[in-house]
Amino acid sequence: MISLLWLLLGLALLVVGAEVMIRGATQLAKRLGVPTFVIGLTVVAFGTSMPELATGVGAVLKEESNLIVGAVVGSNVANIALVLGLAALIRPAQVRGGVVRREVPMLIAITVAFVAVLFGGVVHRVEAGFLAAGFVAFIIWTLYASRHLNPEDSALVIETEEESKDEDSNGATKSLPLAGVFIVLGLAMMVLGSDRAVEGAEQLATAFGVPAFIIGLTLVAFGTSLPEVVTTGVAAIRGHSDLAVGNVLGSNIFNVLCVIGISGLIGPLEVPEIALRRDAWVMLALTLILLPIMATRFTISRKEGCVLLAAYAAYITAVGMGWSI
Repeated sequence: MISLLWLLLGLALLVVGAEVMIRGATQLAKRLGVPTFVIGLTVVAFGTSMPELATGVGAVLKEESNLIVGAVVGSNVANIALVLGLAALIRPAQVRGGVVRREVPMLIAITVAFVAVLFGGVVHRVEAGFLAAGFVAFIIWTLYASRHLNPEDSALVIETEEESKDEDSNGATKSLPLAGVFIVLGLAMMVLGSDRAVEGAEQLATAFGVPAFIIGLTLVAFGTSLPEVVTTGVAAIRGHSDLAVGNVLGSNIFNVLCVIGISGLIGPLEVPEIALRRDAWVMLALTLILLPIMATRFTISRKEGCVLLAAYAAYITAVGMGWSI
């Protein structure tokens, strides 16, 4: 029970810390004149992936690197099957053409590269360096897109505008010093949360004889995906379920390039055999089916949402029962 409480407390600190940091970072970026498209694709998506990054760094430092591999794979699976499924179930999600032409193929290519890296058995620093370099390239591409592409063709800019309206109406941070306080406070909460979450996960794994990878794949992955789940539910209720599309794509891209890239640069990441036989393929399959789903009438229907949710339930059940191919 104590181990479970530590894990839950750590996840709570990660989620709340990410929310605090993202508010401060968004206000700071706007005050510095950063285009809204860039904020949406980088600051917002990066903020929702901060729990995974904090957990990854903490896991590597505690020599439980397979925990973060499980968390990233599980989080990407949850983002697609659970978050998008939930959004579509509440209200069919509209998808812009530019997302289908650009962001989805980009996510597919990144996921394929990630799976190829995983099949090496260990994510070495050189491979992590390539992923981190891909993260830098992604930021550069984002800056280019903000100036040369139509931001109205991306779901991400709408997310930023909606959040900006909410923040302005709620009297969110107005000054640079206060924005800095939010960022520091959020980061501090995530550092403490990652330490407690990893410690709790380690103790649970030891107590029940479950590999840390499985704890990362399920409990940690779901916990670090809570920002996306909450954002999706609220957006869908308000009639903006399409916002989940941009959130999921940005979060999954950041999970692979930034979380795995930075964590792998700190130390090699071990890849459990079960991940190669089951979980990597599930993540890849769900990513691949995004293209035909979104390209069909540029909508994720309720029926497709139910299929995604059922797939996630089946996957979690299979993991819990120890199913393997």
